[in-house]
Amino acid sequence: VTNLEDNQNETHAKRIAMFAIDAVEAASKVLIDEDDPEAGYVHIRVGFHSGPVVSNVIGSLNPRYGLFGDSVNTASRMESLSLSDRIQCSEAAAKI
Repeated sequence: VTNLEDNQNETHAKRIAMFAIDAVEAASKVLIDEDDPEAGYVHIRVGFHSGPVVSNVIGSLNPRYGLFGDSVNTASRMESLSLSDRIQCSEAAAKI
């Protein structure tokens, strides 16, 4: 999640895209099992979206930070429908 404190409209989508590229590249260099290199390397899927969200701290005994809204659901779908070692970007994020 970006752009929660200051206005970063001109750069936040580009910075998230660059982070996604770096994350996929870094993951592909990590062995799944260092004792068994034959197991291969970590493969991740990335999806991102840009849009409004609502956030809040949930709970009092064990508080957790939660994000809610259609944008969160869209970003989750972008990731889950992406291919391994690929980045899927929504049209809304691409337009920024």
